[in-house]
Amino acid sequence: MEEQESIPVTGMWNYPRCIDNLRTWDRPNWMALSRDEALTLLTDSLPARRRRGAKRLRALADPTTAAQVRAALERETTWEAKYQLSMALGTTGSREDVELLKRLALQPRSATAVNSALGDSIVRLGRDFDNDPAPVVWCLQQDVELLAYGALRAVAMLRLQLPDTTVDAILDYVEANDSNRMNLTYWPAIAAAGWSGPRVRAFLTRCSQDSRQDVADAATDALNGRYRKHMNVW
Repeated sequence: MEEQESIPVTGMWNYPRCIDNLRTWDRPNWMALSRDEALTLLTDSLPARRRRGAKRLRALADPTTAAQVRAALERETTWEAKYQLSMALGTTGSREDVELLKRLALQPRSATAVNSALGDSIVRLGRDFDNDPAPVVWCLQQDVELLAYGALRAVAMLRLQLPDTTVDAILDYVEANDSNRMNLTYWPAIAAAGWSGPRVRAFLTRCSQDSRQDVADAATDALNGRYRKHMNVW
């Protein structure tokens, strides 16, 4: 039987918990798909199958699939599949795809994970050099929490060594917007293992005492110069 296409979320919306639910929900063995099978699924009539194909292409990270991923993203209407297509473009695409991602990021939409995927892929594809701070700064300037969450996730996963001014901008944003609902602090606490300065140390010291155990553990490791192994990303 085909998977359901929506996930009811009750109570206060919690992004990390929502993603944990989605990992459980997306059970089919998409890793067994070949490149061509995954590409074929991008045009399937069922969103769950399109999502599955996109997830496999994201893992394959084959740049020869970028054009088809991009076309599928532009026509996709469901947020679950659009999330995976946005993430897939981040692993298959190029600098030329950044304008599309930014255009999608600027479209009004409800607070869904699509925004985080767009932020993640903008940082991955939008850098002119390895530690280019411009893409994450752009995402923060849009003042959309999920877009910022995705951008900060990419910063941590790529272990970007950012200028002090950009680190300050990230910490300013996180301190102004973090809550238990969003947990924006988690990824900067990981990324800060590669940052330095008194403000970074003060930030990590506070985070090491956080009531959220994942944040406290990440900060403790960062204070000791270690990048914590991060949670899996759906």
